[in-house]
Amino acid sequence: MYFISYYFHWSEDSVLALEHRERRKWCSEISGINASLNPSKDRKKEKSILDMKPTRTS
Repeated sequence: MYFISYYFHWSEDSVLALEHRERRKWCSEISGINASLNPSKDRKKEKSILDMKPTRTS
């Protein structure tokens, strides 16, 4: 959620109003934009935000 808010400057309420599938789609789009703007020589090491494991905060 914060990934989308950060890049698109959307409010928390706007992002929460999206369905999970839409949020995943936007994360994929943002990751694609970042990859095209910052090309890497070794694409295999580059990860999408969707590949990251969530961390627990307690």
